[in-house]
Order: sequence, then structure tokens, then C-alpha cells
Amino acid sequence: MGLTKQYLRYKASAVFGVIASHKANITLVQLRGERGRYVAVAACEHVFIWDIRKGEKIWILKGMKHEVTYLCCAPDGLHLAVGYEDGSIRIFNVMTGESHVTFNGHKAAVTTLSYDGLGARLVSGSKDTEIIVWDVINESGLYRLKGHKDAVTHATFLKGRNFLVSSSKDTLVKWWDLETQHCFKTMVGHRSEVWNFVLLSNEMRMMTGSSDSELRVWDIQYLDEAKEPGETDVKKTKRSSEYTEFMEELNDEPEEHLLTCEKVGSIFREGRDRVVSLASDLSQRIVVCHGTSDVLEVFKVLSDEEVKKKIEKKQRKTKKKAKKRAESGEDVTELESTVEQTLKDEIEVLTKIKASAKIRSVSFLSLPNGEVKIVALLQNNTVEAFNLNSTGITPEYTNFARITIAGHRTDTRTLAFSSDNIAVLSASAETVKIWNRSSLQCIRTMACQYSLCSLFVPGDRQIILGTKSGKLQLFDLASGHMLETLDGHDGAVWSISLAPDQRGIVSGSADKTVKFWEFELVKDENSSQTRLSLNHTRTLQLDEDVLAVCHSPNGRLLAVSLLDCTVKVFYTDTLKFFLSLYGHKLPVLCMDISHDSSLIATGSADRNVKIWGLEFGDCHRSLFAHEDSVMSLKFVAKTHLFFTAGKDKKIKQWDADKFVHIQTLEGHHGEVWCLAISPNGDHIVSSSHDKSLRLWDRTREPIILEEEREMQREAEFEESMAKESEPVVPGERAGEAGLAGKKTIETVKAAERIMEAIELYREETNKLEEHRRACAAAGKELPAPTNPILAAHGNISPSRYVLDVIRKVKSSELEESLLVLPFSYSPDLLTLFNEYIQLSLEVELICRCLFFLLRIHFGQITSNQMLLTVIDSLRKNTIGKINEMKDVIGFNMAGLQFLQREMEAKEDVTFFADATERFVEKKRKRKIKERAVLAIA
Repeated sequence: MGLTKQYLRYKASAVFGVIASHKANITLVQLRGERGRYVAVAACEHVFIWDIRKGEKIWILKGMKHEVTYLCCAPDGLHLAVGYEDGSIRIFNVMTGESHVTFNGHKAAVTTLSYDGLGARLVSGSKDTEIIVWDVINESGLYRLKGHKDAVTHATFLKGRNFLVSSSKDTLVKWWDLETQHCFKTMVGHRSEVWNFVLLSNEMRMMTGSSDSELRVWDIQYLDEAKEPGETDVKKTKRSSEYTEFMEELNDEPEEHLLTCEKVGSIFREGRDRVVSLASDLSQRIVVCHGTSDVLEVFKVLSDEEVKKKIEKKQRKTKKKAKKRAESGEDVTELESTVEQTLKDEIEVLTKIKASAKIRSVSFLSLPNGEVKIVALLQNNTVEAFNLNSTGITPEYTNFARITIAGHRTDTRTLAFSSDNIAVLSASAETVKIWNRSSLQCIRTMACQYSLCSLFVPGDRQIILGTKSGKLQLFDLASGHMLETLDGHDGAVWSISLAPDQRGIVSGSADKTVKFWEFELVKDENSSQTRLSLNHTRTLQLDEDVLAVCHSPNGRLLAVSLLDCTVKVFYTDTLKFFLSLYGHKLPVLCMDISHDSSLIATGSADRNVKIWGLEFGDCHRSLFAHEDSVMSLKFVAKTHLFFTAGKDKKIKQWDADKFVHIQTLEGHHGEVWCLAISPNGDHIVSSSHDKSLRLWDRTREPIILEEEREMQREAEFEESMAKESEPVVPGERAGEAGLAGKKTIETVKAAERIMEAIELYREETNKLEEHRRACAAAGKELPAPTNPILAAHGNISPSRYVLDVIRKVKSSELEESLLVLPFSYSPDLLTLFNEYIQLSLEVELICRCLFFLLRIHFGQITSNQMLLTVIDSLRKNTIGKINEMKDVIGFNMAGLQFLQREMEAKEDVTFFADATERFVEKKRKRKIKERAVLAIA
């Protein structure tokens, strides 16, 4: 037998009960070639993909630790960019669920993500006020744009130009030129935060949403482009001519050479609250908008032809009115003036969609037949889908799908395990659900009142709930019906406890009473069969509100927690007072008694857990357990180990004999309300304010406490590393643009690996030199020294080993790793780079490293006479090799274009995207022909 006590590790097994976290947005994804059927939503740290039609979860994109804050689908529909609370971004393949690309650059939560038209670049905005542009293909950061003074709310690329537009909570909308990486225009027409914007009319117009009911519309004039052929002249008003004169005076302003923005008017929304989402479809014809309420407004941007028809109709009406008035002899000078075109003529309200709860985010898709599919993520853990027919005279919408079964609408406040460890009960303010632990499927959903406590009746066929209104509710699981509602108490029932003899229960309430109930079978009024009921037998009157009750397993004692911060212990048979446990500064919210009735552990709102002996009421130890109130406490069956759950989002395991903290289960992103441990102690279920239920399973892996503490210290160190200030590049001043990456523990480790490889290269080079000298002195070939590391890599040369190490550094972490590297290693690296380029090894990667090293160590390299020959050699070799690569790429491109022309000539169809356009056009023409034939027939 070992000298140390062995503990077994509990590990996170599954997350369920959450349909969609409201902290992130919802987005439609394309799977198996189907559009408008599948949606991706955040579920705490994971991403769930739901089939709206079936209401089934079909895929889980597993996250690491931090909560998801933003989702963006790539234009190809195969990839999904996911932003997290710690500022990291991961790109998932939707088909395989794998993620090979991770970007680390932001210091705070990612608030927006957007791809460019080709899906080659990704822009991210964050709460840290910075925007970063990433190269998705090369898997690296391009640059960081600084200029906003508050969290970035939205950012998007322009399709035709190398510009970027961003909005922020600092009330500004900024235009960035990505060629020069600077902000060339700032729009200042908002009084409060700009929450979102959309580009309309082929990016010639912008609509912005702020903290009021006004959607401001701006005209964008790109000054670098000539007027399109056939474009009508804008009617010059006095104001516009003055504006152009004023613009001409500002020729020295650099931004005025690129574009001008002028406010043309406003569209007023129905809601008075702030804009949460504002989005347009790919054609930029449909715009959806919603605030913090449950109403979604849909707008339509009319085409030039439709606007013209509308104006002509108005003019005809005006002429008619003028004619009638002239006939009646009235003055018609006012009506004779031409009808002026307003913003309302161009953008009209299509319809208003009312959801069942407050909307958090929307995503939609316009189909060629005029149908619009809208999916809405609601605040109450629900996803709703709507169909809107936008072509009709009166557009109508239908709610065709709703995902609700897989979770509660409100927080789960009570959990219980069945005696066979298979079923889990969870109850909230409106429903009680029964889950299968192994499949995580919801078996039963029953409507109930606001539940605070629950238990399975022995036999696991019925359940009992204690509610906020003071009632006790009995449910039958087989039929899914409520058997009875008993008026148990006048105040909230905070706790119920099953008697050790399993013949009844005890309930404790805010009405200062503890009531004893016995199970009994009564005849059902509706049928001849008998059913379970409760018979009230005794009442224990107390001076304070009862917060928790607990039987000792031997049936002798009953512990009652009161609002006066004490725990009173009574004899169960006579109800005589036995002990008072006092010492907590705030009320005891939870408690449990060990299996041998020797210990009682109490958890309080004062953040402490106290362990008491039940024989004499002595306090064995007081433990500072959590950073906030201890909400739940449970002993593991047949042990003196217990778990506590706190409002600090953590679950902790303790040893009540040795008074030590064993392990912390982290995963919840909100206050943990309650937990339940299975009777065999192998499973734990916990519920939280983040709407999720988490299952934790006991593994066979032992815990060594010293190692656990060491791992905790390492995690703290890694966290402190990430919080360090930005790296300083010598010779560069802080400006609008900066390096995209940030220092993380991964970049530090990568730099250490490069340093170790260079040191090995130095040692091996010296050894080879010594070996050559020894061979020359001996006059014969001596056996060469072998390095075990190089031998393990297949007896490669030391220089090739350094290249392998550099190649293995993640593309997104390469620059940061080289920035951490001390300058003393740079001369060796430059010599090696020269060798690699001469041998045509990884030319692209080596050039990237070389240019970055030259940029950050420019002063030291140019002033070092020893490096001049290396730099000169690099200059010649690099230019030659890059020209060679350009020639190869050019030849390949020409070859591919030739093949494309050959295939087009053969099949008489255009390649790739053009093929689909032609197919759609042919289909449309065929339908018109068929209609014509039917009409003639």
C-alpha cells in the first residue's frame, strides 16, 4: 500500500443544454452543396452546426478554453473563421471539423471578422481597438492598423478597391488604404457609437446604424474613376455646386483624391434602441436590421428602373390632382412643381418580422426566386428560421423552424441524478428536462413552475420539484404528465432532501418552516389506478428563513441552514435541538453530510467552506474555497472527498480528511449554479449562467498534487507572458500600422527551438572542422562523430536540421519568433540563409525570414563589417532565385490559361464560375419557352 493517498482525475466529457450562446453571432453555412439549411452558432468555447430543417446538431467544431465571440464564413463556404475571447482566431474546415490555422494578435475579445471577395485575406477587429489584416493562404499576419479609440464594431473589405472600412464605439467610421496602410478618411457624422454598417448600390452608398432609431445613409463618390457610360447627370443644386467648389479648394488634402462621403438622409427604424445587427445580401438589395427588441425590420433597396417607375407614378398622381384642382378653380402652382426624388423612394420598408424573444443576431440568404431565408439567434437560447417572399405585393413571412428542445430558455437552477446513474434531471424557470447521460439526448420536456430544488423518487419513475412559489410538483416520467401540485409552503422552497429510509422527503422554505412528507399511494380521480402523492406529517418551526436541509445517512440527524448564518442540527425522531454550527459571516447556501455521518461540510456566501465534526459540532478546518459565493456542495459517495461550485465559474474538489484542494474543473463561462454527482461517483453534471450543462467523467488517471500545483504555476506564467507589452522594433516609431502578431508562449518556445538548433549547428560545425584537422594530421580517414539528434532525423547535416526547425514554426508565429531571437544568432542565420538560397531550398520561406531580420536588425547588420560579404552574396543570389521562381510561376500561369482555352474550345462552355452563370441563363430561357408553348396550347 502506498504512503500517499491516490486521487483520480475528473475530465470534461461533454457540453449540452446550450443551443446557441448569445455572446456571438449566427451565420449560415454551406454543407453538402445545400444553402440556407445549416447554421453555425457559438456554444461556449465550441461551435455547433445545426440542421434547421431537422432540428439536429450535426457537427461540433471543438474549441480550446475561451468563449467564442464571432463567426464568419469564407466565400468558398468550406471554411469558418472563429474569433475567441482571448483575441485568438482559428480557421476550421467545415467538412472535416479540423483547424490547422491559428492567428494570435489581439489582446482582447474579437468583435468582428470579415473575408475579402476571394477569401485570401481576413480582417479582424477587437475590443483592444485595433484592426489586423491576415493572409489566410500564407497563414500569417500582414499588418496591424491603429487609429480607433474604442472597440471596433465592424470592418469590411471593398470589392473593387484595396480599401478597408471600419466602424467603432468611438463614434467614427474610418477608411483605410491597404496599399499604404494608413487611414485616409474619417467620417464624424455620428453622435454616439457606430454599431454596424453596410455598403449598398455597388459600394456607392453606405448605411450606418448607431445608438438611436436613425439609419444614416451616405453617398460615396470615388474620385479616381470616370463617369460610367450611360450614367445620368446628377441634378446640380445650389448646395452641391457650393460643395464641389469647396472640394476643389481642398486639393492639397490627400484623402480628397480618393473619395468623398456626403450624408444624403436617414431612414427611421421602428425601434428606439441601438442597432445590434445590420446586414445586406450579396446583391446589396435586401437589408435586415434589428435592435435589442424582438422585431426584425427588412428593407429593400430599389433598382434605378424601379425608382424611375415610382417617380413617374408620383408625377402622374400629382398631375391628376393638379388637373382636378384646376377644374375646381383652385391654385395649382404648388402641385405643378416637379416631384423630387427622396431617400424613401430608393429604400423602402419591406416587412417587420416578430420573433418569440429578443433577437441577438441574424443571418440571411436571398435566393434567385425572390425568397429570403432568415435565421435569428435569440437571447433565450433559441434559434428561429423564417421564410420571406420579397417579390409579392404584400411580402409575407412564415416561421418554418425553431430549435428549442436541446436546451432551457432560462438558467438551470437544480440538477439531480437517477439512482442507476443514467438519467439526469435539469429544471429551470419554465421547464424540467430529463436527459440520457450517455447519449446526451433530451428524453422528456415538461412545463413546470420556477424550480429551485429537485430529486428522483426511489424507483426513478417520478420526480419532485420544489418551486419559488412554495409549491411541490410531482411528475410521472413515463407519461410526461404532472401528477399533482401541492401547496407545501408560503415561501420559496429552497431545498428538499430524501429521507435515508426512502419513505419520504423533507422540505425547507423561506417561510421559516421545515416540513416532513411521506410517500403514499392515492386513487387517481381521473382513472381507477393509484398514483404517488405526498402526505404532510410534521412541521419544524424556526426563527429564520431555511436555505438548505440535509439528512444524515444514518437517519439520526437533520441539518438545517438558516438565514442567520448558522446551521442548526436536530434529532430526526424527536425534532429536539442537538447542535448549532456558527462561524460563517454570511448565510450557508449549501451543505452535505458524508456517507458515514461523521462530517458535515458547509459552503457559504462568504466564499468559505467549513468542515465540521457531527459528533461534537467542532470545526475541523475553514477553507477559502472560491473567489465568490459557494453555490453548491456535494460529497462523492463512500468517500470523504467533496466538490464545490462557485459564482467564480469554477468547480473544485477537496479532501475533507487532509483539508487539501485536489483539482479545479474549469470550463464554464458564467456563474455555476448547481452540481449533481452520480451515485457511483463516476460522473458530475454542473449547470451555469452560460446556459450550458457540463458532464465531467472520472478517469483512471491519478493526480499528483505537487505536479498539479506546478502545472497551475506554469499556466499563470503563460498568462502573464501574453499580457506583456508590444515588442519594440529598433528604428521604428509607433504609428498607424504595426506588426500583426503578438508574443505568446508558443512564439517564445519556437524561438528557443531555433536558438537550440543554431547552437547545435555551431557545435557540429566546430566538431567537423576538428575532425578534418585530425584526418589531415593522421593522414587517413577517421570515423566521423555522430550527433544523436541528427541521427534521429535521418543523419542530416547540421544546416539542414536548422532549416527543418524553421520550417516547423507555424507560419503565423514566424515573425514574432524571429523578433524574440537575440541578435547574436543573426550572423549564423544569415550565413545559413545564403547557403539555402544557393541550394534552392525553401526560397520563399527563407526570403520572408531574411527580409524580416534585415528590417528589425538593420542598424546592427549594416554597421557590422563581417557581414558585408554575406549580405552582398545574399543580394545577388536572392534576386537571381526570385527571378527564377517568377519565371516558373509565369510559365505555369500561361500553361493553365492555355489549358483553360483548350477546354473551353472543346466543351464550348466557360470554365469555373462562368459555367454556372450560363447554366442558370439557359434554364431561365427554357422556362420562358415552355410558358410560351403552354400559352399557345
